[in-house]
Amino acid sequence: MSGFGPGDAFLADCPARLAVELIADKWTVVVLYGLSQGPVRHGELIELIGGISRKMLTQTLRRLEAHGLIRRHAYAEVPPRVEYELTPLGATLIDPIHMLTEWARANGDAVLDALDAGPEPVAHSD
Repeated sequence: MSGFGPGDAFLADCPARLAVELIADKWTVVVLYGLSQGPVRHGELIELIGGISRKMLTQTLRRLEAHGLIRRHAYAEVPPRVEYELTPLGATLIDPIHMLTEWARANGDAVLDALDAGPEPVAHSD
Protein backbone atom coordinates (compact mmCIF):
# COMPACT_ATOMS: atom_id res chain seq x y z
CA MET A 1 0.00 0.00 0.00
CA SER A 2 1.36 3.42 -0.93
CA GLY A 3 0.15 5.22 2.19
CA PHE A 4 -1.61 7.89 0.14
CA GLY A 5 -5.33 8.50 0.54
CA PRO A 6 -7.92 10.23 -1.68
CA GLY A 7 -7.20 13.71 -0.30
CA ASP A 8 -3.49 13.33 -0.81
CA ALA A 9 -3.73 14.27 -4.51
CA PHE A 10 -3.13 17.82 -3.31
CA LEU A 11 0.29 16.91 -1.91
CA ALA A 12 3.24 17.79 -4.14
CA ASP A 13 4.75 14.32 -3.79
CA CYS A 14 1.57 12.31 -4.35
CA PRO A 15 2.37 9.61 -6.96
CA ALA A 16 -0.96 10.14 -8.74
CA ARG A 17 -0.37 13.87 -9.02
CA LEU A 18 3.15 13.35 -10.30
CA ALA A 19 1.90 10.86 -12.89
CA VAL A 20 -0.82 13.24 -14.09
CA GLU A 21 1.70 16.09 -14.36
CA LEU A 22 3.92 13.85 -16.50
CA ILE A 23 1.22 12.74 -18.92
CA ALA A 24 -0.45 16.18 -19.00
CA ASP A 25 2.56 17.57 -20.86
CA LYS A 26 1.64 18.75 -24.36
CA TRP A 27 3.72 16.11 -26.17
CA THR A 28 3.80 13.11 -23.80
CA VAL A 29 0.56 11.45 -24.93
CA VAL A 30 1.35 12.01 -28.61
CA VAL A 31 4.84 10.52 -28.28
CA LEU A 32 3.57 7.53 -26.28
CA TYR A 33 0.88 6.92 -28.89
CA GLY A 34 3.52 7.19 -31.63
CA LEU A 35 5.46 4.39 -29.93
CA SER A 36 2.40 2.19 -29.42
CA GLN A 37 2.97 0.13 -32.58
CA GLY A 38 6.56 -0.82 -31.78
CA PRO A 39 10.09 0.60 -31.83
CA VAL A 40 10.52 3.87 -33.72
CA ARG A 41 13.53 6.02 -34.59
CA HIS A 42 13.78 9.72 -33.69
CA GLY A 43 13.40 10.87 -37.28
CA GLU A 44 10.36 8.67 -37.80
CA LEU A 45 8.72 10.22 -34.75
CA ILE A 46 9.44 13.71 -36.14
CA GLU A 47 7.64 12.75 -39.36
CA LEU A 48 4.80 11.07 -37.49
CA ILE A 49 4.15 13.88 -35.00
CA GLY A 50 3.17 17.15 -36.64
CA GLY A 51 4.45 20.33 -35.06
CA ILE A 52 7.07 18.96 -32.64
CA SER A 53 10.62 20.24 -32.95
CA ARG A 54 13.62 17.92 -32.78
CA LYS A 55 14.69 19.59 -29.53
CA MET A 56 11.26 19.17 -27.91
CA LEU A 57 11.03 15.54 -29.04
CA THR A 58 14.46 14.83 -27.55
CA GLN A 59 13.46 16.48 -24.25
CA THR A 60 10.19 14.55 -24.15
CA LEU A 61 11.90 11.23 -24.92
CA ARG A 62 14.49 11.84 -22.18
CA ARG A 63 11.79 12.68 -19.63
CA LEU A 64 9.75 9.59 -20.56
CA GLU A 65 12.85 7.41 -20.34
CA ALA A 66 13.77 8.86 -16.93
CA HIS A 67 10.27 8.03 -15.68
CA GLY A 68 10.47 4.45 -16.96
CA LEU A 69 7.82 4.77 -19.68
CA ILE A 70 10.09 4.24 -22.68
CA ARG A 71 13.37 2.51 -23.42
CA ARG A 72 16.14 3.80 -25.68
CA HIS A 73 18.10 1.25 -27.72
CA ALA A 74 21.39 2.39 -29.26
CA TYR A 75 22.76 -0.09 -31.76
CA ALA A 76 26.51 -0.40 -32.40
CA GLU A 77 26.25 0.18 -36.14
CA VAL A 78 27.66 2.60 -38.68
CA PRO A 79 25.85 4.90 -39.08
CA PRO A 80 24.56 4.81 -35.49
CA ARG A 81 20.95 3.71 -35.04
CA VAL A 82 18.77 4.55 -32.04
CA GLU A 83 15.22 3.33 -31.50
CA TYR A 84 12.69 4.08 -28.80
CA GLU A 85 10.00 1.74 -27.53
CA LEU A 86 7.47 1.56 -24.75
CA THR A 87 8.37 -0.27 -21.57
CA PRO A 88 5.72 -2.53 -20.03
CA LEU A 89 4.87 0.40 -17.73
CA GLY A 90 4.51 2.77 -20.69
CA ALA A 91 2.33 0.26 -22.50
CA THR A 92 -0.17 0.44 -19.62
CA LEU A 93 -0.99 3.98 -20.75
CA ILE A 94 -2.08 3.04 -24.27
CA ASP A 95 -5.63 1.98 -23.33
CA PRO A 96 -6.25 5.19 -21.35
CA ILE A 97 -4.83 7.18 -24.29
CA HIS A 98 -7.26 5.41 -26.64
CA MET A 99 -10.14 6.22 -24.25
CA LEU A 100 -9.09 9.89 -24.11
CA THR A 101 -8.81 9.99 -27.90
CA GLU A 102 -12.32 8.57 -28.27
CA TRP A 103 -13.64 11.12 -25.78
CA ALA A 104 -11.96 13.91 -27.76
CA ARG A 105 -13.47 12.66 -31.02
CA ALA A 106 -16.94 12.44 -29.47
CA ASN A 107 -16.78 15.76 -27.61
CA GLY A 108 -14.25 17.91 -29.44
CA ASP A 109 -16.88 19.92 -31.31
CA ALA A 110 -18.79 20.62 -28.08
CA VAL A 111 -15.60 21.82 -26.41
CA LEU A 112 -14.85 24.15 -29.34
CA ASP A 113 -18.46 25.41 -29.34
CA ALA A 114 -18.22 26.21 -25.63
CA LEU A 115 -14.92 28.00 -26.20
CA ASP A 116 -16.42 30.05 -29.03
CA ALA A 117 -19.47 30.92 -26.90
CA GLY A 118 -17.30 32.31 -24.13
CA PRO A 119 -17.84 32.01 -20.41
CA GLU A 120 -21.30 31.62 -18.94
CA PRO A 121 -22.48 34.71 -17.05
CA VAL A 122 -22.21 34.27 -13.31
CA ALA A 123 -25.53 34.55 -11.49
CA HIS A 124 -25.33 36.66 -8.36
CA SER A 125 -27.76 36.18 -5.49
CA ASP A 126 -28.63 39.31 -3.58
